Amino acid sequence: MGTSIEFARPDGGKTEGYLAMAGQGRPGIVVIQEWWGLNDQICGVADRFARAGYNALAPDLYKGRVTSEPDEANHLMTGLDFPGATHQDLRGAVTHLKTQGDKVAVMGFCMGGALTIASAVHIPEIAAAVCFYGIPSQDFADPTKIRAPFQGHFANTDDWCTPAKVDELEAALKGAGVKHELYRYNAAHAFFNERSAAYDVASANLAWERMAKFLKATH
Repeated sequence: MGTSIEFARPDGGKTEGYLAMAGQGRPGIVVIQEWWGLNDQICGVADRFARAGYNALAPDLYKGRVTSEPDEANHLMTGLDFPGATHQDLRGAVTHLKTQGDKVAVMGFCMGGALTIASAVHIPEIAAAVCFYGIPSQDFADPTKIRAPFQGHFANTDDWCTPAKVDELEAALKGAGVKHELYRYNAAHAFFNERSAAYDVASANLAWERMAKFLKATH
């Protein structure tokens, strides 16, 4: 359904991405990859958003690199310039989508979930943010500084984005009065990814329904 495009970064550079269009004037959403890279599964999420009426853009944060090996994925994620990805690639994606429609949300999974929170802190143009099982370091993106309506989806048996970290996030959001919804699922990390061994169809479907309702209400 979608196509590969190149879009402008604020610094004048270019980033490639996968764009699935619903039509001019439709709301936009930036879909942020997991640590595997911009693979077919993430492009499929963008396609799903397009079918739901959103112009969806998934930036290629790894510049063409994709893996299915956890060790290599960890290496790629560790080597990613998170500030650059946030302030340049993701903000550029938001700006590009705003040429197609007025409001743009950001969402992502795992590493992309952490970058979703970072976007909600650092990119003032976004209308809403939906995070799946990812939390950035507080020194990079303090969740009390989130500027947009926020929804989070987390797994109760997650050894990376642990329930304890989610407790801390929830306490911070409540303490700062950030407008948010936070949901927990009796599932494992990556429960939304249909290609993962952790895929949980009931949790994934419920999360999609909650996200769809949230996005409709916020943008």
